[in-house]
Amino acid sequence: MRTMAVDALVRCRVSSETKTLLQSIAAREQITESALVRQLLETLVRVSAAKSPDSGKSDEVESRAARISIRLSPDDRQLLCERATARGMPSATYVAVLVRSHLRKLTPLPLEELAALKRSIAELSAVGRNLNQIARTLNAGGRTDALGHEHLELMLKIAAGLRDHVKALLIANETSWERGYAETTH
Repeated sequence: MRTMAVDALVRCRVSSETKTLLQSIAAREQITESALVRQLLETLVRVSAAKSPDSGKSDEVESRAARISIRLSPDDRQLLCERATARGMPSATYVAVLVRSHLRKLTPLPLEELAALKRSIAELSAVGRNLNQIARTLNAGGRTDALGHEHLELMLKIAAGLRDHVKALLIANETSWERGYAETTH
């Protein structure tokens, strides 16, 4: 996807009614007013350029033409917003990810969930290193006065709990993409 450099500013004055309407639409679309105005201007320029017989299509115009518009009932729109918000994504991105995952039979992992998994892996690694140090000390005939049997059992419980949590998270993620929503939150 090509990104355009944003280096110019366009300003205009509008009536208070237009401003209120713009705020309302931007809030409904979950974008800023500036982003909404930019989208409107880009659409107008793109449509005008497409109607002009002497203007050649650029890569940007062609890639924008690949967009798909859909109509949703208010109830479906509300569900979409809720589920996208739960995944930490804008609604349009959530729909794109859903379509791509369905077409390619993928079960994508949102960034927040991926970060949680990475943190869990780091914690498991730390527990594993501690257990290895204790095992080396015990195998060398050393004593671990500070750590008793109950401490070792606690570390094993932590490791098992993290393992089970990560496993449940992956299952919930896969299920949520198959059904279109997460039944449980982790």
